Amino acid sequence: MKPEQIDFFMSQAMAQGRLALPACRPNPPVGCVAVKNGEIIAKGHTQPPGNMHAEAMVLAQLEDVTEVTFFVTLEPCSFVGRTPSCAQTMVERGVKRVFVGLIDPHVRNQGKGIAILERAGVEVTVGVLKAQLEQELGPYLLGDEP
Repeated sequence: MKPEQIDFFMSQAMAQGRLALPACRPNPPVGCVAVKNGEIIAKGHTQPPGNMHAEAMVLAQLEDVTEVTFFVTLEPCSFVGRTPSCAQTMVERGVKRVFVGLIDPHVRNQGKGIAILERAGVEVTVGVLKAQLEQELGPYLLGDEP
């Protein structure tokens, strides 16, 4: 996949994340898109607390994730809280490639979601549109939301 395609799909994930506000609070407004053969085949964003995260919303739309690439604005969660671990669910469903915008600074995550994916053999690229995502998501991650 060409760099401009990667940036485009991450920007589409960012647009999905914006749809999460304000209902997702206090969770960050995360967006995710699934791409196959250069086309977006599923979209999702963080739902109100206790409901699906962006990745789960996308996975719920797909029966088969073979040759599907995921673009997610924030590292998939590694822990079980009100919802299952998104990283573990992605592994269980057979996801093979994920582009991630930012590592989640949450004390319970901080790279642990990436580690789950990589240990399972998922190809992970971190830092896509990092500067834009730091500006857009940063205030929600630091608890100093706009």
